[in-house]
Amino acid sequence: MAEYNTIRATPAGARAARIDEGLRAHMNKVYGTMSVGMLVTFAVAWAVGSSPALLSVFRDPATLQPNILGWIAMFAPLIFVFVIGGAVNRVSASALQTMFYVFSALMGLSMAWIFAAFTGVSIAQTFLATSVAFGAMSLYGYTTKRDLGPLGAFLMIGVIGLLVVMIINLFVQSSAMAFAISLIGVLIFAGLTAWDTQRIKTEYVQHAAHGDAEWLGKSAILGALNLYMNFINIFMFLLNFLGQRE
Repeated sequence: MAEYNTIRATPAGARAARIDEGLRAHMNKVYGTMSVGMLVTFAVAWAVGSSPALLSVFRDPATLQPNILGWIAMFAPLIFVFVIGGAVNRVSASALQTMFYVFSALMGLSMAWIFAAFTGVSIAQTFLATSVAFGAMSLYGYTTKRDLGPLGAFLMIGVIGLLVVMIINLFVQSSAMAFAISLIGVLIFAGLTAWDTQRIKTEYVQHAAHGDAEWLGKSAILGALNLYMNFINIFMFLLNFLGQRE
């Protein structure tokens, strides 16, 4: 990433052009890393979910209710997110990227049950719908001149509220509440996709001007992680609408 180190030494016009070029490369790395993570996730999910023997290690074959290992698999990605956050300043960008792929594999393990619960066609259709929605919102976040900062703060509050309601519904088991959770969840994480994309772009421009190469390398991985989580959440919430049960 030597291009970052020469930005400050160039005239204003050339500096702007170099930043634009670097931004495209940075965003390509963000989306590329995210895409590899998605591939790892769905490969692991399909491998485990399509094998009754493997899936039975984590869930009851008849009801698909998680056992102890299943609950561990469900919460492992969340725990690993905190591990990644705590390791950002202590590891290299390549090590952080490896950690992201490990997280992606853990997420695949936690999602494996969907391949036993839903038809393959409905999963593929939901993935396509998610890709279109995600792509549209990310493009909006990248191109809009509007500051999405206030929207992001509001949506993060919405995420906390959504988590609280989801925990409550684990005990209430209300189908109406589950429907509302899925609908609101799609809207929240679609909005966060636009906000995260704009934030990634803005942070690149700010740090590239100072030639902060090490930070930018890690920033691409963290950006991929944020967008990846938005995609996965949109997909899972949409699956409640579009998924057809086996």
